Amino acid sequence: MQPIQLGRMRVHKVHEIDSPVPLLSQLPGTTRDDMIRLLEWYDQPDEVSADPAASFMTFSVHSWVIELDGRTILVDTCDGNHKNRSLEAVHQLDSDYLGNLRRAGFAPEDIDLVMCTHLHFDHVGWNTRLENGKWVPTFPNARYLFVRPELEYWQVTPYDGGDDIFGDSVAPIVEAGLADLVGSDHRVCDDVRFESTPGHTPAHISVVVESQGQRAVITGDMVHTPVQMARPELSSAFDYDPVESQATRRSSFARWADGETLVIGTHFGTPTAGYVHAEGTDRWRFEIAEPG
Repeated sequence: MQPIQLGRMRVHKVHEIDSPVPLLSQLPGTTRDDMIRLLEWYDQPDEVSADPAASFMTFSVHSWVIELDGRTILVDTCDGNHKNRSLEAVHQLDSDYLGNLRRAGFAPEDIDLVMCTHLHFDHVGWNTRLENGKWVPTFPNARYLFVRPELEYWQVTPYDGGDDIFGDSVAPIVEAGLADLVGSDHRVCDDVRFESTPGHTPAHISVVVESQGQRAVITGDMVHTPVQMARPELSSAFDYDPVESQATRRSSFARWADGETLVIGTHFGTPTAGYVHAEGTDRWRFEIAEPG
């Protein structure tokens, strides 16, 4: 995928892995009617069909790098390598993520700021890397921004599966003195800010970037797949508060359906970015803006 140009800002996708999974395992309750509505505007025949039980969701795991005014910002850090995880697909992963980062034009030392939309394993993994048996910051020159209530929740709450995600991917950053705890409405600078989008986790945020009249939002996991635009009440099996996540999707889609806000899906497969348009009451569609 080519970088996205927004005014004087460039946004780069850095891929880690793609993991096709059965749709119903991620969005239980999806119906044939939902899929028929989706297929009216989402042309991905290798992935979805009118039968939800035969459809897949390509769980794309990637980061976004924002270049702005000489500053380099990384949003979400994927799964990470060599970490013990109860999910087999990412257990002791050995991906070429850092190679992909370099091919995009960035060394780990180039990153000035790391932002995590939330603290699930697939958004914090490359916060750290294994060096001589110890977890150390992957981006040694960066400040890491964590939303305070999100960090405080996971600091005391066990993760599903018993994985030590906080211990291997968050605590080492705090111990190294590289963490800044901020609010869910934090403004990084005039052109980059957080937008509170709770429900998937207690203090989940999306990232809004603006430059010279152009605007985009990096969703995080408040939405996982465009079928949730066709029916926003479909909540992920991993949502902390399904009722709150439904309300967040409705309010966010309504706010972003202005024909001007580029929506960049954190887990969307190909294609990744597009525009949200209202389709009657409480329904939206996704207009693809790039080839993925």
